[in-house]
Amino acid sequence: MSTPPFLKLPGCVRAVRVGGLAALWGEPVGAARGTALLVPGFTGSKEDFIALLEPLAEAGFRTVAVDQRGQYESGGPEDPEAYTVRALGADVRALSAELGVEGPLHLVGHSFGGQVVREAVLSVSGALPWQSLTLMSTGPGSIDPAEAARTALLLDALESMDLESIWQVMRQLEGERVPPLEPEIAEFLHRRWLANLPQALKAAAAHLVAAPDRVDELAAVGLRTLVLSGERDYAWPVPEQSRMAERLGALRTVVAGSGHSPNAERPAETAAALAAFWSA
Repeated sequence: MSTPPFLKLPGCVRAVRVGGLAALWGEPVGAARGTALLVPGFTGSKEDFIALLEPLAEAGFRTVAVDQRGQYESGGPEDPEAYTVRALGADVRALSAELGVEGPLHLVGHSFGGQVVREAVLSVSGALPWQSLTLMSTGPGSIDPAEAARTALLLDALESMDLESIWQVMRQLEGERVPPLEPEIAEFLHRRWLANLPQALKAAAAHLVAAPDRVDELAAVGLRTLVLSGERDYAWPVPEQSRMAERLGALRTVVAGSGHSPNAERPAETAAALAAFWSA
């Protein structure tokens, strides 16, 4: 899971609800050069993007980072069908229409969120509402076999254990952090995990271990795309992400010094890459 470097909202950011989803809305000073909808990954939340919002506002971009349905503060129904990739992609399309902002709209998905936004793009008939797509630390299909095995264990645990018990097991398996987390961040990660709906976690986990490769379909859409990642990634190998970029004819950016979450690990560099892509 992504670990945000801080939790205090910058002055340009406010917590809102948009389209029934909890969101962080970042507003630049003056007229916005565009708006970006930021969709987090498995076990993540809108806070995964918190360190990007101020530098993107300074670059002139409005940002809307959301908790997907079933994540953290968004909530959702008990029906498992509400959390399929198809259903979450429909949320992205509906939210994009509801934002009602003028100017270019850019779509960003991190990890599992990358496959959700891909679904949103592929399910549009007619003109696309987005000017660009960024796939951040995501891959063409299912996750790496070693990570898939761990995710399958989590999926099994979700059938028989409550979220608190699973959290304690995960912490034991993780061992000592180096360096340790600040108490505020550690408490947030625990609280966020417990706020997830088990139905949403199960649906996302099941998708990640068996996701189809839909890169060729996405390439046929012709949407201007950036594939961005860190130098290393446990979920999808970095070379696999580079090959995906080639298949898409996409711009490729690797953020030095970061892993699966460049948005949280190297936010200044990641924000600069996003702003440059959106401005080109």
